[in-house]
Amino acid sequence: MQKFPMTAEGLAKLEEELRHLKSEERPAIIRAIAEARAHGDLSENAEYHAARERQSFIEGRISELEAIIPSAEVIDVSKMSGDQVRFGARVTILDEETEKETTYRIVGQYEADMKTGSISLTSPLAKALMGKRVGDSVEVPAPGGARAVEITAVVFG
Repeated sequence: MQKFPMTAEGLAKLEEELRHLKSEERPAIIRAIAEARAHGDLSENAEYHAARERQSFIEGRISELEAIIPSAEVIDVSKMSGDQVRFGARVTILDEETEKETTYRIVGQYEADMKTGSISLTSPLAKALMGKRVGDSVEVPAPGGARAVEITAVVFG
């Protein structure tokens, strides 16, 4: 079985999502399907078809989470330190062209979320940063061509 690196927070979030889907979403959708069935002809019942589609999504996500969670290899980033970019690090980079500074946290592929600034360690940006140190200038592949960034900070925890 292939193991996937993950932070403790990321694993807890996935476990909570699985609990929520099994204990709240699944029973709710079963009730919705039963209610829609009670309305009669299923061939033209939009509520029934929407509920079945939602049920399919929920069951698929439950199966996915049940496969991911046992494969998680939790890495305790609170014990890490230094100025070298590794899994779990919060990395601040400065775009050398725009002078814009951005901070990302490098996490496992199943916990990445750009809205929170968490990027997967398999992303092109994370791959380019891994192993580099504060002060290093790095070429990062981007859709519009490679961008040069400088690592200005690396923080763990």
